[in-house]
Amino acid sequence: MAKKKFQPKKKKGNGKFKKQLTSSIITVFEQAGAAPLNYKQVSAQVGANDHQSRALVVEILHELSVMGILKQMDRARFKFNFAHDSISGRIEITRKGAGYILVDDGDDIFVGQKNTGAALNGDLVEIQLVPTRKGKTPEGKVIKILERDKESYVGTIDISEKFAFFRPSSPKIHVDFFIPLEKTKGANNGDKVLVKINDWPENRDSPYAEVIEVLGKPGEHNVEMHAILAEFGLPLDFPEEVEEAAEKLDKTISEKEIAKRRDFRGITTFTIDPDTAKDFDDALSVEYLDNGNIRVGVHIADVSHYVRPNDIIDQEAVKRATSVYLVDRVVPMLPEVLSNELCSLRPNEDKLCFSAAFELNEKAEIINDWYGRTIIHSDHRYTYEDAQVVIEGADDKFAKEITDLNKLAVILKKERLAKGAIDFGSDEVKFKLAEDGTPLGVFPKQMKEANWLIEEFMLMANRGVSTYVTTKLKKSPYVFRVHDGPDPEKLKTLRTFLKKFGYKLPPVEGRAAAEAINNIMAEVEGKQEEGIVAQMCIRSMSKAVYTTENIGHYGLGFDFYSHFTSPIRRYPDVLAHRLLQAYLDNANYLDEKKLDVLCKHSSIMEKTAADAERASIKYKQVEFLMNKLGEHFVGTISGITSWGIYVELNENKCEGMVSINELTDDNYYFDEERFCIRGRVHRQEFNMGDQIEVEVLSADLIKKQLDFGFVQKL
Repeated sequence: MAKKKFQPKKKKGNGKFKKQLTSSIITVFEQAGAAPLNYKQVSAQVGANDHQSRALVVEILHELSVMGILKQMDRARFKFNFAHDSISGRIEITRKGAGYILVDDGDDIFVGQKNTGAALNGDLVEIQLVPTRKGKTPEGKVIKILERDKESYVGTIDISEKFAFFRPSSPKIHVDFFIPLEKTKGANNGDKVLVKINDWPENRDSPYAEVIEVLGKPGEHNVEMHAILAEFGLPLDFPEEVEEAAEKLDKTISEKEIAKRRDFRGITTFTIDPDTAKDFDDALSVEYLDNGNIRVGVHIADVSHYVRPNDIIDQEAVKRATSVYLVDRVVPMLPEVLSNELCSLRPNEDKLCFSAAFELNEKAEIINDWYGRTIIHSDHRYTYEDAQVVIEGADDKFAKEITDLNKLAVILKKERLAKGAIDFGSDEVKFKLAEDGTPLGVFPKQMKEANWLIEEFMLMANRGVSTYVTTKLKKSPYVFRVHDGPDPEKLKTLRTFLKKFGYKLPPVEGRAAAEAINNIMAEVEGKQEEGIVAQMCIRSMSKAVYTTENIGHYGLGFDFYSHFTSPIRRYPDVLAHRLLQAYLDNANYLDEKKLDVLCKHSSIMEKTAADAERASIKYKQVEFLMNKLGEHFVGTISGITSWGIYVELNENKCEGMVSINELTDDNYYFDEERFCIRGRVHRQEFNMGDQIEVEVLSADLIKKQLDFGFVQKL
């Protein structure tokens, strides 16, 4: 190796020279491989020819040894520590092919494009740290794939005369896959397909794969919805044997079964659900007591009566863990005979339930409560719109019951917020679809009083049952829905962000932080920046999960909270029912270790389902704007990056990107310190929450991406 001589402008030993020399020494040891070197050999390699320089080499060698970058073999010899700090973690790969290993306690580790190896986004990998200068972001190199994030991938296939290539739909998969013609499974050029990776040779830029299912032509509604389910590893249909088992379930209710239960059939009962709902898994009953109080029954379908532990239906429910709600369909956790028939609390039918009954006074204070198995008979089915009309004064058979429940719900919500619950509102969207699935309109969902009426009584039941099991029955384990407080660093980032809008978040933590965030949300209500402020507040929060270890629910401000009210669509609710009944019978159901495994799996599947739901929404939003190319919309800047700005259209909540290259009236750059896009000449800034007019330039259905052009800042 040729010697590299340094000629610093200042005398040797200064900080800059030492950094240069350190970097060169590390390079020498990397290239030497396993061979040990002494200080004389190293000095010769880096051109350190005088006494002062050699003394500095010795100093650096010992510093690198202490840091773990070099390994000292004996008193005089060192070698590069290739095994130092081997770390495993999930890799997130950017569109440009570089990646990051997410580290819970410490800085994320950067993995350059040339060092990602055969890793794909989300894979569990083992990396080896590579030397970097002090103060720089830690860097690593993938040395082993421990576990693929996915077994299969969705995308389109391009077939040529001699071979085929697969282009993944996900923008996070940064490479195309090579597919031999004999492994295309009859796919036609341009088809949407599902593939699996067979091999990734070291000397190849792309993995070798094969088609395992041909989904159909891109752009067709059913093909795209099926592709989203396949992309996230979610099932489309139930196995035949599961459907058969569900059909064979006993649909009758015996007198013997009724005798075991509290009978609510003579009490006014109704359901309130979305107009498109088919599974009515909760109902409310209202009973006026002689002492002036009201007994409110929260009745939940008794799935656990029909689905027994470890039977074939239960095993499938465990795998799914949750129902999945795409834009146009529900992929249920339970077969239809259960979700839409046996366990759906349809009007004018006797139904088996698990219930919570609360005696409430006019201040919505709980005087006493009761939990157990019941039988009910719903008198009427309301949609949210139907109930809202009644709340607003329309005449109805059950107008008194609905308006009285609403009065209690208003009090409950007000008290909940006063005690530290956080109210972020709703950022969900609804679609109006044609019969073939084409989106005709997209608009934000509105939470009105009827929605909150149901929400508050479901919260009361979820909170009540976990409190009852833990503090009154004094039983454990139980399945809790927990939500940790925000990370102080995230609050610090939020504080800086809010300052840009003129809002002051005081330096507080714990429940005081929740109160401060609520004050901000009240202050921002109705203003242009409301949506983006709510979004940033949500990002500062932890994610809610299922666990047997109760730490309370920060966002709701509850010390005890479980999911109990939706067993048709959430498996943890089924577990909560079974555990409660076991404890009421003074028996046990599952030990804590097995419950924890089910909790972790349910949390993972909940996130997977949410990701699939978002993908279906994004697809339909892109499809909606495909016919609006060239049209202008007003939007809010919802994200800022070095490559452009993300804009959410106010009218329909569709989000797209304005490339920084589209801002042609100046030379714009990403100002990291001010977190904005800024012009070098005219100094115009684009900040989060700014209102701008954009033009729809393109809509890419395959990538689910929208590109906007900048028109003007408002």
